[in-house]
Parts: sequence; structure tokens; C-alpha cells
Amino acid sequence: MELSLEVNDAFVPHLKNTARTQIYYGGAGSGKSVFIAQRGVLDVLEGGRNYLICRAVGRYIKKSVWTQVRNVIIGMGLVDMFTFHIVAGVIECKHNGYQFIFTGLDDPEKLKSIVPAKGAITDIWIEEATETDKNTVRNLYKRQRGGDPNIPKRLTLSFNPIMQTNWIYQEYFNDVGWADDQTEYISDELTIMKTWYIHNRFLTVQDVYDLESEKNEYFHQVYTLGNWGVLGNVIFTNWEVQDLSEMQDQFTRRRNGLDFGFSADPAAVIATHYDRDRKIIYVFKEFYERGLTNDLLAEEVLALIGQDHVVCDSAEPKSIAELTKYNVSASGAKKGKDSVLFGIQWLQQQRIIIDTSCINTRNEFMQYQWKEDRVGNAMRQPVEKNDHLISALRYAYENDMEATWWINWGQDDD
Repeated sequence: MELSLEVNDAFVPHLKNTARTQIYYGGAGSGKSVFIAQRGVLDVLEGGRNYLICRAVGRYIKKSVWTQVRNVIIGMGLVDMFTFHIVAGVIECKHNGYQFIFTGLDDPEKLKSIVPAKGAITDIWIEEATETDKNTVRNLYKRQRGGDPNIPKRLTLSFNPIMQTNWIYQEYFNDVGWADDQTEYISDELTIMKTWYIHNRFLTVQDVYDLESEKNEYFHQVYTLGNWGVLGNVIFTNWEVQDLSEMQDQFTRRRNGLDFGFSADPAAVIATHYDRDRKIIYVFKEFYERGLTNDLLAEEVLALIGQDHVVCDSAEPKSIAELTKYNVSASGAKKGKDSVLFGIQWLQQQRIIIDTSCINTRNEFMQYQWKEDRVGNAMRQPVEKNDHLISALRYAYENDMEATWWINWGQDDD
């Protein structure tokens, strides 16, 4: 059988890499995830290896790593060689029985019960690994027991290097004395490989232009050049991440917000509880997705918050009317002159606790920063990027903000 396979040159030496822990990180569009999927398809097809493919939150699996593996199989002309069990989250090789098993790390009980149809789990791939926590990853190593002792076990992490404060940097990069200009570290136990867009020959001219023309320095460093992010002028430092799953039944003072989006920007919905006496905001649910018409968005909002009220971006009254038609209890935010800055200042005075499942909320809080002048001084103006859930949070709490703010309304500014 002749395979159609084109692997970017930088990754070819890693097709047979047997290091126990492997880290492939770098910029957007570098081809790292495609390579890991290509290697996985070859391994499963050859036999002897089963892949457990994970993300921190299970609902993101189908539109990310599942699609990535499926597209590689299609691109290699191997559709007839695999069976796709969408509901079970399994892709199985027909001629040898070895499998890709997909799961979220937000369901520990399900994770414990995963057993491949044949052999053992030899490979674990965690996509967007910066979304995970250290203990979860440590426990995954223990899932790789048994099987053929001649087939080395591997755990692979892939991600964009959002923040240098992330535990992955502390755990792996610090231990090997990683230098800022370093692109590779190789030992029998650990591989670290950094790539960025220049390593992907399959990008279009437009893809390259979009990456190279990024004006924001932080996003240019992280997503264009694949460097670990260091933000000096972050807006929020008053937040933390906790597992709120056992507290949610106690959340009665709920505040919900929605920021509309469709193609370039996602629709973002945030569900919270407010402890007014202690000035604590608990963010316990989120929704964050592109490409939804309002009827589909309404279904997601109802699934997330039921008949609770949601305050929406008032710039889209037609969308609010359509949501209402689909039985969503929705109204538009008041906004007002300088409402963004006022909302930021008010939120800075609260303690914000984000549930472990709310990955996108955490990422926005981690990256939300002030614009800088030519010499790097912070300006009192936020960077308008990756702030959709934060905008939704401001809408949700406008009635809790000081009433005097609304005396002099001005023109909407966000």
C-alpha cells in the first residue's frame, strides 16, 4: 500500500523518537500538531501502539484533535483502513485493532476506565498542554502500564507557550537550563523542540502575512515567533484557579454575560456567582465558539444557564431579539462613555476565582494587558484582543457596579 505523506523537514527526525517525555511547542501554524497526528497514524497503522489523546476540557476534543487526526487519515488516503466511532471517541485501525482514544481530562472517572481493545496505552498526547495542571499530567504517566516491554512508552505535550509562569516551564525547561534562544533539547528521557511558522512549508502566503504582520509585541513573540510569553503590563492579577465543581449547587446569586461573535471572533458566554459581602466572583461555566447562528447560540446558552438571565452586548439588538424569540432571557448592556475602563477598575477590586474547566476565561485573564507607548509604558487602554469573556463578565456585573456611573451616559465605546 502506497501512503501519501508529506512531513515538514524539521519533524522528520522525530518520527521514531522514543524519549519518555516529548514536548513540541512554538508558534501558531508551525505544524507541530499535524506532525504528532501524522506520527500517530503511522504508529497505529504499524501496530503495537495505542494512543490516548487528551485536552483539558472534553468538549473541545471533536473540533480540535479529533478533526486533526481524521484529516491526516484522509490526507494519507487511509479512510478505508480506519473505523470512526464518533460517540465513543475512538478511531480504530481495521486491520490490526489498535486505537486512538480521545478524552477530556475534566472527567477523572471516565479516564480511570479507559482500556484499549487490544494491548496497552503506549502513547499519550496532550494538546494545548498549558491548559492542564501538573498533578493531572503526573497521573497520566501511571496510565501507561503493561504491554510489550520492547515498545517504549511516550507522553507528548504540544502547545503555544502562553506564559513563562506556566508549570510546564518550571517543571521541564528550568530543569534543563533552557536558554531563550534555544530550539532543541534531546536526551533519552526528554525531548523539547521549538518550531514556528518558518518550519511549515505548507502555509499559504496569506497565513505567513497574518503572522508576520502581528503588531502586538506579546502576540508576536508567542504566536508568530513561538517564544515564551512574558507580560509586564497585565491588567488583572486578582484571580486564581480552583475546582468549583462541588460548590456550584450553592451558587444562587448568579450573573451571566454574553459577547456576540461569529467568524473572526467567538461567541462568549460566562456564568458566575457573586459573593457580594466578600467581593468574590466565582466563574464556574463558560462557552466559547465561532460560527454559530443565533438559533444554535440560543441552544448553547439555554444548556449553559437555563432560564437564568444573561446580559448581552447591546451593539447587536437584532441578535438579542432573536435569542429572546428562542426563549433565552436576555437584555442588552447599558455600556456608556468610558464603561470599559470603569468595568476593569471595578473588577480589579474583586477577588475572581475561575473554575478549572473554564480554560478560555483563564487564558484571557492571563493575557489581557494594557497597550504600551513607544518606550514600553502602560497606557490606560486595554489591548482589544482575546477579551470576549472579560467583556461578557463586565456586562454581567454592570448592575452591581456603582449606580453613580450611569448618571452621564455617553457614546458606546466597546
